[in-house]
Amino acid sequence: MASIEVRSEITGTVWQVKKQPGDRVEEGDTLIVIESMKMEIPVITEDAGTVKEIRVKEKDPVAEGEVVAVLEG
Repeated sequence: MASIEVRSEITGTVWQVKKQPGDRVEEGDTLIVIESMKMEIPVITEDAGTVKEIRVKEKDPVAEGEVVAVLEG
């Protein structure tokens, strides 16, 4: 199985973690919600798979391009 890194597209703060390791996800599912400039930005998966790792927790700062989750596809 291939590991798929999911990256943040924006700098901000983790507002909500919607999926946990072991959860099955489909293309387009929201993994994490990031708050930036009072806007909620979803981090969506482009691939189906199983969540292997969530690398952030709520209230963590994240940078654009940072790996926030890893999926097994």
